[in-house]
Amino acid sequence: MTATPDDRTPLIGEDDRDAAVRRLQEAYAEGHVTHEELDERLHRVLTVGTREELVSALGALPAEKPESTATIGAAAGRIKRRGAWRVPRRLKVESAMGRVRLDLSRAVFEHRLVDIELQLGTGRASITVPRNAVVDVEELVTGWKDTRYRPPRHPRPGGPTIRISGTMGFGRLRIRHARR
Repeated sequence: MTATPDDRTPLIGEDDRDAAVRRLQEAYAEGHVTHEELDERLHRVLTVGTREELVSALGALPAEKPESTATIGAAAGRIKRRGAWRVPRRLKVESAMGRVRLDLSRAVFEHRLVDIELQLGTGRASITVPRNAVVDVEELVTGWKDTRYRPPRHPRPGGPTIRISGTMGFGRLRIRHARR
């Protein structure tokens, strides 16, 4: 007997697969899985076809924490954060025009992985990260000028991973590591 379309297990989509990869990366960044286990699970996640197989590949991971997200926005003017402020898991910064300055050098990080999404129209942005931070800007789309970021020659271990994504229209993003 042939299975009808209603009887077959539905295939997973790319969004489900991407979410599973992100969850594995976060579990690794938080120290819940080893590097070898991450490689094995990523291979399984990228090759499975059904939801049941995907759930099996993510088995024994800690339960997902509710996302802590904050949005900072301004239509015009300056956006500025510095000092000892608490950095959420996801930070969204929105500005139509104006200058953005985020100083994370003395900020309190509750998560080892932080996503910063920039939605900027015009104006410059400057982000200062801790000395031991790892910065990823591959998901950032710039319209007019390139991002200025030079990773340290001798990175220090143990810092947070900061992923910067989003879009910038007319302006430049400058990222630097704190000196102290």
